[in-house]
Amino acid sequence: MTRSERRPRPAPGVRALKSRPQWQALKRHARKLRAKHLRDLFEADPARGTQFAAETVGLHLDYAKQRLDARAIELLLELAQACALTERIAAMFRGERINATENRAVLHVALRMPKGKRLRVDGVDVIAEVHAVLERMAAFCERVRSGAWKGYRGDRIRHVVNIGIGGSDLGPVMAHEALRAYGDRGIDCRFVSNVDGSDFAEATRDLDPARTLFIVCSKTFTTQETLANAQAARRWCLNALGDDRAIARHFVAVSTNRSEVEKFGIDPTNMFGFWDWVGGRYSMDSAIGLSTMLAIGPQRFHEMLAGFHAMDEHFRKAPLARNLPVLHALIGIWNSNFLGIDSLAVLPYAHYLKRFPAYLQQLVMESNGKRVTHAGKPVGVDTSPIVWGEPGTNGQHSFYQLIHQGTRAVACDFIGFCESTSALTAQHDLLIANMLAQGEALAFGKSAAQVRAEGVPAALVPHKVFEGNRPSSTILARRLDPFTLGALVALYEHSTFVQGAIWDIDSFDQWGVELGKVLTRRIADELTAAKTPRLSHDSSTNALIRRYRRLRGNS
Repeated sequence: MTRSERRPRPAPGVRALKSRPQWQALKRHARKLRAKHLRDLFEADPARGTQFAAETVGLHLDYAKQRLDARAIELLLELAQACALTERIAAMFRGERINATENRAVLHVALRMPKGKRLRVDGVDVIAEVHAVLERMAAFCERVRSGAWKGYRGDRIRHVVNIGIGGSDLGPVMAHEALRAYGDRGIDCRFVSNVDGSDFAEATRDLDPARTLFIVCSKTFTTQETLANAQAARRWCLNALGDDRAIARHFVAVSTNRSEVEKFGIDPTNMFGFWDWVGGRYSMDSAIGLSTMLAIGPQRFHEMLAGFHAMDEHFRKAPLARNLPVLHALIGIWNSNFLGIDSLAVLPYAHYLKRFPAYLQQLVMESNGKRVTHAGKPVGVDTSPIVWGEPGTNGQHSFYQLIHQGTRAVACDFIGFCESTSALTAQHDLLIANMLAQGEALAFGKSAAQVRAEGVPAALVPHKVFEGNRPSSTILARRLDPFTLGALVALYEHSTFVQGAIWDIDSFDQWGVELGKVLTRRIADELTAAKTPRLSHDSSTNALIRRYRRLRGNS
């Protein structure tokens, strides 16, 4: 039996999890801590601000403003050990098939391993395969960036449009936005994902087809939304260039379906593949990142991979008590399962990270939005938090009112950088001052006594009280660059995996998206059928289909 055929030791079922002494001890300890305000915790421990922090590969995690103490951390680490977390981490890095429902290895970590490393899956050295694709990507990108690659009429490519959805869109667009400061401004990258035709129309309305290159990202080359947009792009291109041979100069594919790619008109030598052990939401550093490499160049792309790998190695080797992804994950477990906080706001104080919360929504909620364990039994505890957020300072003038004074507690992750990527350094100081002020205000608030001492009229005092005791962590790095972005994404990837391991769920499948796809195919035919179809949905769906057909003139 090869390594990839071995399955890891089964994780404890949820019934065992809830009955474990560590779980029960955490419940008892949470009841004690609920009576304590963060003001009390800081007053009791003058060194709390430095003791409740950890750092690696350029990322500093301050979790002193979380509503926990040293004993809570001890118990959470004991829970992680009881759930065989160390073994499950090792199983992933060995290439075992920890995606049990699809019988697949989970090896996004292989995408960023250095050349020369060895990891065999089903008898194949996957690292060698990864670097073969990376080298082909780099060669292609250098041709486009240098102008050696020409469009059908001999024009230099100036526009790149990535067509994908889910992981083949959210990761690339997030990385492109995050690393704009490092991109070639002579290449205009755009992204199309929504099957709503307005998305494609707006993305291409001012582009010259003769100077535009499309990247169609679909592993199977059958994804409905992606293929609909790809066909629209093909028609748009042919309407202007008038020759089917133009497709091979203006389209490339990230796929594994050679026959469908060829049928579309793409030269298979311009098809870049990836593997079934790479989940879509973990694929931004694979060939799915071709648009990223085109924008920032192969060298910067490899710097990003190095950041991913540095965090991978830390996660694999560091003791649990000093392991950033483990600590980040356990804090989430504490908030969700023991304090009843089911919402996580990710608040990057960096304009370039404006798409990072959207990227994390898929990473976290598609991975851990599960209701059954590996054994198919109900989980019985809350799993994924609801993830949302916007960049600061915009969010402060939007939803921070709810975070500060609303009736629901929201956990927050602040993300900031010490150096600006722009020349406006004074504004950057103000940006970070806002971030630090928000964390402090959420933690400590303002009491009624403090408000009255300011001379506020009695009738207004309740309105100006800030309860505080709202938990947050702060991730601080020197600068947002490719290495740091890779490390930051890997931190959240591994944190998500750790939480799934504790809950005994499969973080790497996504069966919840399948039913909607099946029903879509059926309803699409019914919406466009020439004759009135016989409908067998529920009465609401039937009525909506009939109304749509009537308003579209199909009935």
